[in-house]
Amino acid sequence: MIIDKLCEKIKETGNPSVIGLDTAADYLPDYEKYKDRYALAEGVTEFNLRIIDRIKSVVPAVKVQIAYYEAMGLPGMKSFADTCKAAHDAGMIVIADAKRNDIGATAKQYAEAFFGGGDFYCDFLTVNGYLGTDGISPFMKSEDKGIFVLVKTSNPSGVELQDMKLAGGNAVYEQMAELVGKWGESCVGENGMSNVGAVVGATYPEQAVRLREMLPHTFFLVPGYGAQGGGADGAVAGFDAAGGGGIVNSSRGIICAYKQEKYKGMSFDEAAYAACVDMREDLAAALARKTV
Repeated sequence: MIIDKLCEKIKETGNPSVIGLDTAADYLPDYEKYKDRYALAEGVTEFNLRIIDRIKSVVPAVKVQIAYYEAMGLPGMKSFADTCKAAHDAGMIVIADAKRNDIGATAKQYAEAFFGGGDFYCDFLTVNGYLGTDGISPFMKSEDKGIFVLVKTSNPSGVELQDMKLAGGNAVYEQMAELVGKWGESCVGENGMSNVGAVVGATYPEQAVRLREMLPHTFFLVPGYGAQGGGADGAVAGFDAAGGGGIVNSSRGIICAYKQEKYKGMSFDEAAYAACVDMREDLAAALARKTV
């Protein structure tokens, strides 16, 4: 099961974090020098590959947000593919953050794009479960691939829909969680976690605790830490009693660390490495507080 591989990588690095390579143009040093999208895409790839090479020993996974690459057109999509391949070749778990959502033949094509061994190779894919089971099942054809279903997102306006109460008493996010638990029953790995995971934001720790109670075998992908306002304690609120069951994402806080006063004077990849180590220590301290 791919979830077992992810959990093993977390144990190897002692670090339940995933670094988001959501690389915008102005994240690059001297980005003004890139005169067109072809040059920019090459610059993004070089930037990403240097970060991957520097952090691979201390971070188990990367999350590559496809929107930043789509915005650059065809050269951007090559950069996306090259970034995913480089991370995989470096021994890291690759999460494609594409939030795909469709049914039938179209969902099968999305699954083929990311899980079929082509240019957009990844281990996990973020998906939107709003269309129900027939929009999810095409992504569950292999034990070597996994998904993270949107359940409780980190953005403030998510409450407009996700926290609405249904006739049976559940909030919408709780109803989605029940479906995620059901979808994942057939693909639980040796470590007790399923290949069908959930996206649970760090900015809603009380709901994360509730979701952990509902989903003992579901692995959480936790956005919202750092630049989005979530702290370490909130980020690990939904981890299980053993201090596992989740991985926390940071994007700008890592890849733009060189712009912070704390890391002044470092190259961007050196600053990213230092920020990854600091994040690991921050999460470890929060987990220690949680288990006391």
